[in-house]
Amino acid sequence: MSRTIRRVIVPAPDRIEIEDVQAPVPAAGEALISLRTAGVCGSDLHAVAGHHPWVPLPYAPGHEVVGIVEAAPEDAQLRPGDRVIVEPTLPCWECKPCRRGDQNLCERLRFFGCGYEQGGMADLFTVPANRLHRIDERLSDAEGLMIEPLATPVHAVRLAASGLTGEAARNHGGDLRGKRVVVLGAGTIGLLVLIAARHLGADGVVVTDLSASKRERALRLGAAAALDAGRDDIAAAVRGELGESADIVFDCVAATPTLGLAVELAQRGGTVVIVGVPSEGTALPLPIVQDRQVRVQGAATYLPADYQEAAGIIAGGGVPEDEFISGTFPLAQAAEAFAAARERETVKVLITG
Repeated sequence: MSRTIRRVIVPAPDRIEIEDVQAPVPAAGEALISLRTAGVCGSDLHAVAGHHPWVPLPYAPGHEVVGIVEAAPEDAQLRPGDRVIVEPTLPCWECKPCRRGDQNLCERLRFFGCGYEQGGMADLFTVPANRLHRIDERLSDAEGLMIEPLATPVHAVRLAASGLTGEAARNHGGDLRGKRVVVLGAGTIGLLVLIAARHLGADGVVVTDLSASKRERALRLGAAAALDAGRDDIAAAVRGELGESADIVFDCVAATPTLGLAVELAQRGGTVVIVGVPSEGTALPLPIVQDRQVRVQGAATYLPADYQEAAGIIAGGGVPEDEFISGTFPLAQAAEAFAAARERETVKVLITG
């Protein structure tokens, strides 16, 4: 007899509903997972507002997910009861980027919880078993959940440090020692970029944000300076803290003003890495980019090596839970969870099963 479950659905902009649907049945190669906790990501907030460029509505959210294996294929290295995190990228494994090791750039990439037919904010969901990773038993659910959001900054920092992708990037851990680094935006991703950059040796990282509490948090997490992004002289102030122009600027906001600031800070041979997801078309000061040989690098999600690196950083205590988790809501209160996540002072909101 079929079972009915609850799942979160976003049928239209700014409408978050709980609907009852038939429980999914695993297809070949899939595992059945029950929800323990899911995170509300900045990408989810863009999508719910109807502003995400790659997530059409309606959609079923939930790509930062920790769950319990209820059933798994016999040939999978998983057993019922295992606690796992989802790696939500679903590559085809056959296209040119996949063949060269850039699965995150798959030409037919699907993304669990972002425009896919299922998301993790549900009592039960199915996902390919090869996209599941057991979580170290020493980690809490919240710490395990942070592996996915940290993997994106780890990937971005690896790209900035090595200038390489695919197989070459996996074999080159990168090194930011001696580099002048700036992080624009101290939301969840910006703070995790700070942690990842420091993990690769960056010292004296300068962070900017409009929120005083987020600037204070950045300082607690190791930023050398955290400046008010709204000040008129922000470029000069950042340079004053650095002592010179930046070698690498991570734009975790990805709006026209921050892109302009990033290019200005990285003048003459510097690198700008776009980590945030733009909600609309943005302008880039190309005359400066060309004349001063600024490298502009996009950074898209992550690779398995980035997941492993992120898990190691978290297992080593590099992502303090009390600095990141702002609130926890049950699945039935998903709308309240999304509302809390929109608050400027919020970092990460969780939804539990």
